[in-house]
Amino acid sequence: MMDIMRNAAKSWVAKLLIFMLAGSFGIWGIADVFRGYHAGALATVGGVEISGDQFTRAFNRALQNLQRQTGQALSPDEARKMGIDRSVLNNLIQSAAVDSQSLRMKLAVSDAQIVHETETNPAFKDASGKFSPAEFLRRLEAAGLNEQMYLQQEKQARLQTAVVGTADADFSASRTLIEANYRHDNEQRDAHYFVIRTADSEAAEPTEDEIKAQYDANPPLYTAPEYRSIALMKAEPDDVAALLKLSGDDLKAGYEKYKSEYFAPERRTVLQITFPTLEEAQKAHDRIAKGEDFLAIAKERGIGEADATFADKTKDAFLDPDIAKAAFSLPGGGLSDPIKGGLAIALLKIAKISPEHQGSLDEVKDKLSQRLKADRARDEIGSIHDSVEDARAAKTNFEDIARKAGIPFQLVAAVDQQGNGKDGKPVQFPHSDEILRGAYSENMDVGTEVDPISLDNGGYVWYEIRSVAPSAVKPLAAVHDQARADIVAKRVSELSAGKAKALVARADAGSGFESLAKETGQTIQTALGLKRGEPAKDFDAAAVKALFSVTENGFAYAVDADGRSAKVMQSQEVLLPSFDATSASSKEIGKTLQASTGGDLVSAYMAALQKEAGVSINETLWRQISGAQPQ
Repeated sequence: MMDIMRNAAKSWVAKLLIFMLAGSFGIWGIADVFRGYHAGALATVGGVEISGDQFTRAFNRALQNLQRQTGQALSPDEARKMGIDRSVLNNLIQSAAVDSQSLRMKLAVSDAQIVHETETNPAFKDASGKFSPAEFLRRLEAAGLNEQMYLQQEKQARLQTAVVGTADADFSASRTLIEANYRHDNEQRDAHYFVIRTADSEAAEPTEDEIKAQYDANPPLYTAPEYRSIALMKAEPDDVAALLKLSGDDLKAGYEKYKSEYFAPERRTVLQITFPTLEEAQKAHDRIAKGEDFLAIAKERGIGEADATFADKTKDAFLDPDIAKAAFSLPGGGLSDPIKGGLAIALLKIAKISPEHQGSLDEVKDKLSQRLKADRARDEIGSIHDSVEDARAAKTNFEDIARKAGIPFQLVAAVDQQGNGKDGKPVQFPHSDEILRGAYSENMDVGTEVDPISLDNGGYVWYEIRSVAPSAVKPLAAVHDQARADIVAKRVSELSAGKAKALVARADAGSGFESLAKETGQTIQTALGLKRGEPAKDFDAAAVKALFSVTENGFAYAVDADGRSAKVMQSQEVLLPSFDATSASSKEIGKTLQASTGGDLVSAYMAALQKEAGVSINETLWRQISGAQPQ
């Protein structure tokens, strides 16, 4: 809420957020902070005290914010297990350290300044753009504040910003630093390389003891995922429409209602040449009237066939009403006299006419029937929803509900969280993404009743968990071949890496790259314009990283993703781009450096303030409030 209120003051909010997101600076690792506290205070930072009530309010606000962000309620005990209570206290201590510094510096913010900024804040203005006291009070109430609390918080926020802002002082990265990062990020290299391969037969066959050891050491590799059986039924417009019957009177009434939508206006394909004067248009008209080709004359004037042809247009598609009137008054094949329109002087010729047509009831019966059923289905879905909910409340099973309502029912026997069945193939069922997200949510179990999923088309999907098969390690017999294959794959990858590493060592020692390729029976290939951190065709991320780890003309290797092959590479020409300080890339690098370096400065400054002020925590009161033992 306070962030919304402060939208008009982003310059100081940004720095305040950096401060609030800073790390805890090791508070919990210093035992001495639990000594020297003031009686009645939860924590003391320099001359500033943090009360137990202050911590409780901040802790509750943190829980509310998390619930808004995640959509899930979090109990105080769950929050403490996640360390949120300590994070809240850390933030209060950091804030107090800044407040203590502002007191030492004798900084102050006047009430008048806060009042002025509040009156000009768009968050508190009405529709006319004027400050609204009612809106101001409404927002304060929603945030759990009164005017005095708001005034105090705004003053504190500005003072904290004034102190924290001295750390980075609008730090900006130097041109040299930006240029170095720019050249690093945009450096390109060419590569000569050849590929060596290792066959499975080159790897030693695993023994039964090795297979068993592989199985025992890597249970996640051989664990079947949790499977859930899901029953679902749905009511969508198409489902309901399929159940509806229309009478002849229904169709006649529907035809009269939508008759205009089955009317097709006249359309014409018109050829057009424009001229600067009536005289030139008349000369062209006379030539065409004597038998010369219309499009040939258009071509003479630099107008191609596509530009001269207005295909299958209605009358209202022409911008110039005079041109439109003439185009739709000529007979088929007719040639107009020169037309002085509002936009141009033109000659027209009618190439094709498609007469207007009113579709009869018999002609549009099928389309009309589908439309009327869809209209009625949308009205029926609400009734179906209510009847299904009544039946669910009466503990009627899905099968009987669906059968009585005439809507589709499906039982998914077993599906994991990724939507795959026990055969590893995707299981097909409607709206699977939404259903799986709900079916595998934390609070979902057999018998849990949840609200139906509301669909964008106005329909609904109901689902329930019928059974849960927990995740479990498969028996060794069931995954024996997989465990063996995993060992072989690892050994093949190690052999590929060993071969490539040995070849790179020989190349570094002076062996010719071409002779090494010839020795292995491989052809040297070339990859051009490789860029740091960007995989390319036939050059994955590992290969690119290896190539950029050596100097120009240096040698490197990388095992391919399949493990059966490896690239032996020689870095070729290193291409350093010219630096453009005005480019989007340079500006983005500058922003990133400013944020990261400025953040580091703020963090270091905050740590120094906290150390200088001194921090003490009332251990007994902390235990009473949090129920946790500081470590």
